[in-house]
Amino acid sequence: MEVGNETSVPVFVLLGLSNNPQVQVLLFVVFLVIYLLTLVGNLLILLIIHTDSHLHTPMYFFLRHLSFLDAFYSSVMVPKLLENLLSKMKTISFHGCFTQISLVIFSGATEACLLSVVAYDRFQAVCHPLLYVVTMNRRVCTGLAGASWAIGMSTSLMNTLLLAQQHFCGPNLIRNFACELPPVLLLACSDPYGSIASILTTMLVLGLSTLVLLLGSYSHIIMTALGINSATGRSKIFSTCSSHVLVVTIFYGSGVFRYTTPASGSALEQVVSMQYSVVTPLLNPFIYSLRNKEVKAALRRVLDRKSRLTF
Repeated sequence: MEVGNETSVPVFVLLGLSNNPQVQVLLFVVFLVIYLLTLVGNLLILLIIHTDSHLHTPMYFFLRHLSFLDAFYSSVMVPKLLENLLSKMKTISFHGCFTQISLVIFSGATEACLLSVVAYDRFQAVCHPLLYVVTMNRRVCTGLAGASWAIGMSTSLMNTLLLAQQHFCGPNLIRNFACELPPVLLLACSDPYGSIASILTTMLVLGLSTLVLLLGSYSHIIMTALGINSATGRSKIFSTCSSHVLVVTIFYGSGVFRYTTPASGSALEQVVSMQYSVVTPLLNPFIYSLRNKEVKAALRRVLDRKSRLTF
C-alpha cells in the first residue's frame, strides 16, 4: 500500500491477551458467553420495547437507541477478538484496522451522548414530572437521539481522517486485542501530534460536556429524592441512580484513562479497554432496562401472547 509515495505496512498483528493456548481457549469461551449475553440482552430490549405499546415513552425511546448501539459496539470489538483467540495468525488488514478504530470512536462518542441524554430524561421525569410529557415531546426526543448519533459520526470522521494522514512503515505489532487509536499511534513513523491533539480535544470537549450533563442531572435527582417523604420512593430513586452512576463511572473512567494517558501496551490498558467496550454493553440492558418493573411486565405480556399463539 502506498501512502505519500512511501510503503506502508499491509497488515497489523494484534498481540492479544495471552500466548498460552489453554488460556486462549478459556478466554474464547468467556468472551463468547459475554458476547452472546450482550446480544441477547440488548436485542431482547429492542424486541420488548418495539412490541409493547406501554413502553412507547421517552425513556424507552432512548433506551432502544442505547440497546441498539450496545449490540453494535460489542460486535465491533468482540468477533475479531474471538477470531484471534483461535487463530495462529492474529492479523488485521490495514483498512480493517482503520475501520475498527473509526467504529470504536463512533460507538464510544455516541454512547457518551446517549448516556447523558438518558440521565437528562430521568432528571425531567423526577424533578419536573408535571411538565415531563410536554418537555420530552417526540420532536425533542428525536432531536436528542439524532444529535447523539450525528456527534458520534462527526467525532469518528474527524479523528479517523487525521489518523489517515499518518505514515506506518513498521513495526506492525499492536499490543492490544483490538485496533484502538492510542496503541496504533505508537506505530506511526510520522509526527502524530495532530491526532493526539484531536483525541485530547475530543475527550475534553465531548467528555466534559456530557459528563457535566450527567452529573448535573443525577445531582438534581438525588436532591429531589432527599425531599420526598416516602421512604419507598426515595429508595427506588437511589437504587436506580446508584446503578446508573456505576455504569457511567465504569464507562467514563476507563475511557478517559485509555485515551488521555500514554499507551504502553500493559495488561492494565487492555483490562480498561474491555471495561468500556465489552463490559458496559453487557451491563447496560440489565442496569437500565431488565431491572425495571415495566420491562418485566412487558416481557410477561410478550411471552403470554406468544404462548397463546402457540396453543
